[in-house]
Amino acid sequence: MEREFEDANSCWKTILSDVIKHKELLSEIEVFARGNKAPSKIVFGTSGWRGEIGTDFTFSNVHIVTLAIIEMLKVQDSDVMRAMGVSDFEEVKRRGVIVGHDNRLLGRDFSMEVLGLLQKEGIKTWYAGEAPTPEFSAGIEMLNAAFAINLTPSHNPANYAGFKFNPSDGGPAGPEITTKIEQIANRMMAEFLQPGPVIPKGVENIDLTSLYIRYVNERKTVDVGRIRDFIGKTDCLICIDNVHGATRGCVQKILGETDKIVYLRTSDDYLFGGVAPEPSERNMAGVEMTLKGSVSMLKLGVIMDPDGDRIRFSDGNVQIPMNYFGAMALHFLCVHKGISGVAVKSVGTSNLVNAIAERLGVSVIETKVGFKNFRPYLLKSASQRAIIAFEESDGISGYNHTLEKDALFGLLLAIEMMAVTGKNLSEYLKEIMDEFGYYYPDRSGIEVDKSLVGEPLVRKLSVIQERYKKGASLKIGGSEKKVKDVITVDGTKLVFNDGSWLMIRPSGTEPKVRFYIEARTEESKKAVFEAAQKLTKEALGA
Repeated sequence: MEREFEDANSCWKTILSDVIKHKELLSEIEVFARGNKAPSKIVFGTSGWRGEIGTDFTFSNVHIVTLAIIEMLKVQDSDVMRAMGVSDFEEVKRRGVIVGHDNRLLGRDFSMEVLGLLQKEGIKTWYAGEAPTPEFSAGIEMLNAAFAINLTPSHNPANYAGFKFNPSDGGPAGPEITTKIEQIANRMMAEFLQPGPVIPKGVENIDLTSLYIRYVNERKTVDVGRIRDFIGKTDCLICIDNVHGATRGCVQKILGETDKIVYLRTSDDYLFGGVAPEPSERNMAGVEMTLKGSVSMLKLGVIMDPDGDRIRFSDGNVQIPMNYFGAMALHFLCVHKGISGVAVKSVGTSNLVNAIAERLGVSVIETKVGFKNFRPYLLKSASQRAIIAFEESDGISGYNHTLEKDALFGLLLAIEMMAVTGKNLSEYLKEIMDEFGYYYPDRSGIEVDKSLVGEPLVRKLSVIQERYKKGASLKIGGSEKKVKDVITVDGTKLVFNDGSWLMIRPSGTEPKVRFYIEARTEESKKAVFEAAQKLTKEALGA
């Protein structure tokens, strides 16, 4: 009996309830994606516009967003042009645009729509095909392109697609650009445009991985030659889980074919086998099983998200999230590679890096959540140049590298750590913690009334920073802790005299308050969470 679905969303619910049984229904999603002309509100978040395929992310809406970008460029607003790093529309046409996608359903077809519209305006185009986000960032610089459009929703579930825009410096687009795109696109949506398809006249393919290899070799932050030599000569095993994403095939080109590198989940699968394609602790099961089955002396396992901008590590003994790896990276680049500068991290990230930086005489800069906030410190022209820049949500870049977070960079850095130290990552981490102290980060949150979303929640939570200033005391787990520092760049972060801390920040889009905490022992994490909850409830008047 043939099913009939009212809309793409109901079809997706059936598909995702059993991806093996219902994967043939993806053909229905394609019908909705091509036939649905309903407008959608366009919002560019920290990593672009995202929407459900066939519901909001349709050929009609991708067409309109592309038209909005073209109109923005033709207007030649001085603030936009400055943020883009171009002088005028003629320069954009001459320098050209890279267009590509991750492994999502209809990625190539959506790309062709974008390419056709850009070509119609006389803009030079390159088609990257399936490629990870950091390769777009490096490719822009290597080709001196005006910008890139990467059709990816990063680590979102299989029913999502996305539209990521990178200007000429290769970094995430700033609000000067994204606000304009939103304004023009939403105006066009309101005009009920129902555009027909546009086919590109010709497609010039570009191999972004080859450009990325040249980029990394020129920048010299990681030493690919040393890494290749280490793999060739050492008793080691490296396991890489691509989760069916756009990083598949990239590492083989960078490091060469070898039986010492094992690759997991490299096949075509628009549905990711039914899992959320993120570098989570749970998704590391296949990597850990592979590592534990090996007798190699040195072992490394990683999982990368579909667009290759997030990564998580393991050596078979310990999983190492970015909270720890970012601190290890600072230590390695400073101590073993002699790179100087500042350490940059999002405010909700472990203070292990602070302890290391203080001892090494390195300044630490804490930014709002969102990788785009690292841009000023990753620029070559920065007066305070980042040695490492990382966020607790698995993103990292570093000195002289891309302005986008880069899982491939994280992988190469981890292998070079092993090559230089002769240690597995957990051994290196223990050595660092023995010297600089032990830190145990975690995060959680609570839901609040929907009426509080946005400014009302920000206003209520602001009383926390008024009540608790430097020198104030707070009872946590039966002991008094003194507030050593108060950081208010994103919510309120109270740092205590023993190095533990808690941070309370409102979600900007959901009725939630998020807690980020760090204790100095595993056992005391619960007490710090309870303190964060108590302060929040007091602030909300509960």
